[in-house]
Amino acid sequence: MSRVGKSPIKIEEGIQVTIEKGGQFNHIKVRVKGPKGELAQDVRKGIEVEVQGQEIIVKRTSELKTVRSLHGLYRSLIANMVIGVKEEFIKELEIVGVGFRANTNGNNLELSLGLTHPVLIPIPDGLKVDIKDKTDLKISGIDKEKVGHFAAKIREIKKPEPYKGKGIRYKGEYVRRKAGKAAISTKE
Repeated sequence: MSRVGKSPIKIEEGIQVTIEKGGQFNHIKVRVKGPKGELAQDVRKGIEVEVQGQEIIVKRTSELKTVRSLHGLYRSLIANMVIGVKEEFIKELEIVGVGFRANTNGNNLELSLGLTHPVLIPIPDGLKVDIKDKTDLKISGIDKEKVGHFAAKIREIKKPEPYKGKGIRYKGEYVRRKAGKAAISTKE
C-alpha cells in the first residue's frame, strides 16, 4: 500500500468536506469548504474517499499499477485542498537586474525585464500578487497548483543567468555563478 496514501487527513475546525457522485470522471467529486474559499477535486475510478469522524480516508479498490500510482497523488491533492482553504499558499519571487521591475496593471502583471517591450501576464482568478519595492513578488492563493504554476510561468520569462545572476528567481534560490572568460595578455 502507498505510504503517502494510507495516512489519514485531519479535518480541522471550520472546514467542511463533502463527497458527491459525478464529476469529470463520472465517479466522485470531493469538495472542501473553509474560511478562505472552496475547492473541488474530481477523483478517478479505482480510488474511494470517505469521511470518518474528523478524518478523510483515501482507499484504492484494486491493485492495478495505474490505481496504485494515483492513490498517493489523490491523498496529497485532497490534503493540499484542506490546507489551502484554511491558510493560503505563498510563493515568493525576486527580480535581480538593473532596471528590472514589476507592476500590477489592473488584472495584469507588467514586467520590465530589459526586453524591447514590457511583458504583460494576466493574473489568474483566485490568485493575489503583492509587489514590494518593485522587485519582490508575493503570489498567494488557496490552490497550491495554481500558485506554483503561475510562479513558474513568471520565472520562465527570464530565468537567472549564470554569469551576472540577472533574472527572476525564487526567494532564497541559489544561482550557481560561472566565471567569465579570462583575459589573455599578449606581451611581446
